[in-house]
Amino acid sequence: MAAQDFSIAIIGAGIGGLAAAAALRLVGLDVRIYEQASAFARIGAGIQQSPNSIKVLRRLGLEDRLSAAAFRPHSALNRQSDTGEVTWERMLGDDAERHFGAPYFLMHRGDLHEALASVVPDDIIERNRKLVGLNQTEDGVTLEFEDGEPVTADVVIGADGVHSVVREALLGVESPRWTGRVAYRTTYPASLLGGMEIDDCAKWWGPDRHIVMYYVTPRRDEIYFVTSTPEPDFKVESWSAKGDLDMLRDAYKDFHPQVRAVLDACPEVHKWALVERDPLPKWGEGRITLLGDACHPMTPYMAQGAATSIEDGAILSRCLDGVDRAGVARALRRYEDSRKARTARIQTISRLNDMNKIKAEIETTYGYDVWTAPLAEEMAE
Repeated sequence: MAAQDFSIAIIGAGIGGLAAAAALRLVGLDVRIYEQASAFARIGAGIQQSPNSIKVLRRLGLEDRLSAAAFRPHSALNRQSDTGEVTWERMLGDDAERHFGAPYFLMHRGDLHEALASVVPDDIIERNRKLVGLNQTEDGVTLEFEDGEPVTADVVIGADGVHSVVREALLGVESPRWTGRVAYRTTYPASLLGGMEIDDCAKWWGPDRHIVMYYVTPRRDEIYFVTSTPEPDFKVESWSAKGDLDMLRDAYKDFHPQVRAVLDACPEVHKWALVERDPLPKWGEGRITLLGDACHPMTPYMAQGAATSIEDGAILSRCLDGVDRAGVARALRRYEDSRKARTARIQTISRLNDMNKIKAEIETTYGYDVWTAPLAEEMAE
């Protein structure tokens, strides 16, 4: 267990921030979370949790809860957009679970967030706390918030997303790269399909766009879809922005009838701009570090954005376990050095959105075990 002589402030109570808080509390560390929102919103979005992530969530005591809420697919199909021809079937059932050491879940993003929130005491989360700046000295890090009440902590973890204030304080202001593509996405009741069933999980590949569709509950009563659609003039990065259904349907009018039926039945859709960054030269300085989208935002094409954020929290807990205040900065650099190569590779492969390149990464991506993976100094020995 860690020597508890330092305090940790986590900026952001998203999936990565909550996972980090839960993992750090497992090793006895004093954690407090500062979240700019007043409440958690349940936006209609699905999420895939692969075995590498489930191994972390299992240690946090959440596997049974998630299993009860999630859909467990037999496989994920890759299909041609017009004919529906299967070009690759990625097996995700019992055999894959035995091989990788954990199951594969498809679920509502809100269910994952609520599960993580259930293992983090509500009284350590301060809401309506929008960070506007920070200053590091020998005595600690002072956090300045929009409400004017500063906080001092010994360690700061920026889990505040792609537009991270912590990242900007460390590396300067730099906008993420706009990909020229948007994601339309929503969940809705499967009953609206009028009895038509969809594949457990399928990615329909068109010449310059794709759509992913799957169930998000074990009862198959709710479905999710998300697209990658070229729209170079749209740059709104909002989880709550509404999309135009007629525009969406027109963009996929040449796709297979199953895809068109899912879009025709959709009552409303959200839309957000897809952005990315190149791997950062560094994630932190002194007693400050970054986590998740704050340091390695990635396109969703490998479904590893949340998974790698969850991995970050677990590795961070391993690096800080048993460390005293004097050793914090070194431990944070060890965390960074232990994570950068893996997250940079996943960022790069995901950006390419190439089926064969993604296929070649499955073994190392899903087979990774955050609890036994060598840490940076161990790798150097």
